[in-house]
Amino acid sequence: MPSDKPKEYCGLCGVVEGENVLERVHMGLHSLQHRGQEAAGVMAAFGDRCLLHKDLGLVEQVFHHIPSTWFDDGRRIRRAISHVRYGTAGGATASNAQPLMVNMAGQTVGIAHNGTICNAATLREELRNEGALFQTSTDTELILHLMSRALTTRCRGNIWDALEEAVLKLKGAFSLLLLTDNGMAAVRDPHGFRPLAVGDFDDGGFMVASETIAFGVTGASYVRDVEPGEILIWNGAGRMSSRQYAESPRLAHCVFEHVYFARPGSHVFGDSVYEARKEMGRVLAREAPVEADIIVPVPDSGIYAALGFAEESGIPIDMALSRNHYVGRTFIDPGLKISRKKLASRKLQPIPEAIKGKRICLVDDSIVRGVTSRARVRTIREAGAKEVHMRISCPPHRYGCYFGIDFPDRESLLANKVPEAGMSRALRLDSLVYLSKEGMLSCMKARKPEDFCCACFDGNYPVMPDQLDARQM
Repeated sequence: MPSDKPKEYCGLCGVVEGENVLERVHMGLHSLQHRGQEAAGVMAAFGDRCLLHKDLGLVEQVFHHIPSTWFDDGRRIRRAISHVRYGTAGGATASNAQPLMVNMAGQTVGIAHNGTICNAATLREELRNEGALFQTSTDTELILHLMSRALTTRCRGNIWDALEEAVLKLKGAFSLLLLTDNGMAAVRDPHGFRPLAVGDFDDGGFMVASETIAFGVTGASYVRDVEPGEILIWNGAGRMSSRQYAESPRLAHCVFEHVYFARPGSHVFGDSVYEARKEMGRVLAREAPVEADIIVPVPDSGIYAALGFAEESGIPIDMALSRNHYVGRTFIDPGLKISRKKLASRKLQPIPEAIKGKRICLVDDSIVRGVTSRARVRTIREAGAKEVHMRISCPPHRYGCYFGIDFPDRESLLANKVPEAGMSRALRLDSLVYLSKEGMLSCMKARKPEDFCCACFDGNYPVMPDQLDARQM
């Protein structure tokens, strides 16, 4: 069943050295569950031996079934990498869950990937012509094949030289964690599409995670981001070194991390997600004032923008939509069969006592297909609202994404099917206004506006895929 929200990509968490490595990875990955609910996995190093456990399901479900042998014989886990997945490339099968682990010229190598390789189709065809056999349908496996060829030819068994040679052939978005018999590495693509941050522990251990929220729940302290075009390597003793394998042609941080994906408690690309979202609401209130009795956030994605909108406008905020938390974030459940209309009424229900006879202004982060928005407006009107307005804390989505976000085809996006002037009528709203791109970009202070990728809003792709899908462009 098509989704009415963009779907998450993936989340990464790795720990090297220090105490309680597996526990720290578990806690860190659990804090990143919002980035993917299809599958989870962990790969751990016991001295010079590596073991892998992964499956479909949530973090708690997958970690609950880690084999007891991992804890036997007093073996101490020295390093571990982990992954939560929502598949934007490849199908929903256990084989596509990550990390992937292989034997490469006598060395054990595991990899976990957040992002999408734009030239994956071309690389896959080249590798097949050279005799490569693929075990999964993910673009992540391509990196292992490229590494293996480099390792046995030009790199003389040096795994990190092979990694550098492999990633130089990739186009698109990739934040990576790799684990070997005697080390761990973190990699970020030259554009820096996806966030990847480094933290440390008082006992000498390090953590690498997609979001800094993982540091807070484990007791790690933020050190720095993995820089675009950088490989960070921890050797067997846990010492960190850096390789700058490529210069950045331009930075292209995904602005949608701040709009929607990242958790409010995270810092992403140098800015607080919480502060950025509240500021989006404040700017939206200045750009699109409204005459309303109450501001109503759409839980949970619209809460922080609604707080900023209410502060700036002086209109009181009221939680007039009640969320059923047991429904969960079902828009990223690949097995969902229920209709969007029924799901909308199950997940968010209006409170008539807060709504009846009032002018309502809904604040949300985005509209993709418009199906649940239309159903939500209908139920609010049925609850007795006098007027229903809507304000959206980002520009209209008109283009697809090739960098790790599973947006629907361009032809399915409401902003492409309906002219902006007619969208209020299509959603049965009294008014609808989006935040401008300039207004949105002004809310991030640590980076310049040109350092962000806004391709899903303006079609300005920093990297073009080798094989374009006309429906997305």
